[in-house]
Amino acid sequence: MTMIQILMLVVLVVMFIAATKWPINIGVMGLVAAFAFGAFVFGMDDKEILEEFPASIVLTIVGVTFFFSIAQKNGTIRILVDLAIRAVHGRINVVPWIFFVISSLLTALGTFSPAAVALLAPAAMGFCATTGYSGVVMAAMVINGAHAGGFSPISVSGNIVRDIAESNGFHIDGGALFVAAYVVNLIVTILTVVVMKALNRLRTTPEPEDFIAGSGPLASGSMPRDTGSTGTSVSGSGQGTAVAVAAPAPAPAPTVRSQMTGHVWLTISLICVMVIGAVGFELPIGFLALACGLVLAFTSLKNSESLVSGISWSTVLLVTGMIIYVSLLTHAGVIDSLSTMAVAMGAPLLVAVVLCYVIGISSAFASSTALLTALIPLSIPLLEQSDLSVTAVMAALAVSATIVDVSPFSTDGALIIANTQGKEAKTIWRDLMIYAGFVVLSAPLLSWALLVPTGIM
Repeated sequence: MTMIQILMLVVLVVMFIAATKWPINIGVMGLVAAFAFGAFVFGMDDKEILEEFPASIVLTIVGVTFFFSIAQKNGTIRILVDLAIRAVHGRINVVPWIFFVISSLLTALGTFSPAAVALLAPAAMGFCATTGYSGVVMAAMVINGAHAGGFSPISVSGNIVRDIAESNGFHIDGGALFVAAYVVNLIVTILTVVVMKALNRLRTTPEPEDFIAGSGPLASGSMPRDTGSTGTSVSGSGQGTAVAVAAPAPAPAPTVRSQMTGHVWLTISLICVMVIGAVGFELPIGFLALACGLVLAFTSLKNSESLVSGISWSTVLLVTGMIIYVSLLTHAGVIDSLSTMAVAMGAPLLVAVVLCYVIGISSAFASSTALLTALIPLSIPLLEQSDLSVTAVMAALAVSATIVDVSPFSTDGALIIANTQGKEAKTIWRDLMIYAGFVVLSAPLLSWALLVPTGIM
């Protein structure tokens, strides 16, 4: 590697440390660093520096947060969360797994993973705010679920991997690829739940402002009550006579049916339109969300000034800044240098695990789909010179590239951050960053260990 490449990696590490220590948006640092290297090292103008500006990601974040912020304000998200909790009879720990299953079904049927996460993240993170369930674990449920189903025979990512293999003269078992992705993502999700429970961080006490009367698991008369006495008053000095005071009768909690206003029914109908449009007709979720949000906006003209404030601009800045900087790393040849160093090691099993780490670390800061097409072909020389299973190696690389999308710099992770509510909104970036670090360190190794040396595929 050249000195410039090493310096760019050092700057990336420094940005992480600074963003963790101080409340400064790392996207701003990424944009400034991209300008510094682009203009003064590579002689690029502003158009060239911004060539990889993630317009589709920005549109998705803006559209989804615009629509669902209105849905949050009119009470729809709270009602949907409440219905989910009632459906499982108050068993809070079951609800996250419902999100995992639904997310995997959506992508298995062909929905692009960011669209699936965009549809589920608002209700999922609303559930966390209402119940105190860990936002990190819920993020793993939604995102890992999306990638568990994301390599089905009819999915986008599954077809990309198979096309790469076939274009290079190899055959890959589509069913085995799907099963491998599902199993690894399921294992990582289970381990996440077990570890967070062992650390006593699976659930916390939600803030009072995160509740709305008649909504959430504490509604409908399930609020803990004092069962000691029927109501007494205590004298200030302790020397007066205690006077019995009748405890006021609690106001009856409104039922879900009573909360189903016209705005709520309209919002639910528009969510159905978004699901049908994104899943059935493969329309871009960002444009769909903006269009549906516009319909809601016309029904909330009295609050029109606050509607745009629900868009998560800080998340937009974070993602765009880092993606643009990482695009310069690619322009400088940093990713290619790391991959070349890996292939040069010689030992097939060692090369395979290093490639898993290269694609996993790179994907944590960039588009998983782009890296699938860019880095999986690097395994071709390895497969040509060894007797390793083509399906096993490519499945391990594909899982390594996508399972790290819990990173706040990926589209999926950014959508989770943008929809986080309550007290966790202040810490979710840091928490997801720490969690993503553990995933980056462990998941590529797990994928490799389960699939490549075992000869199971």
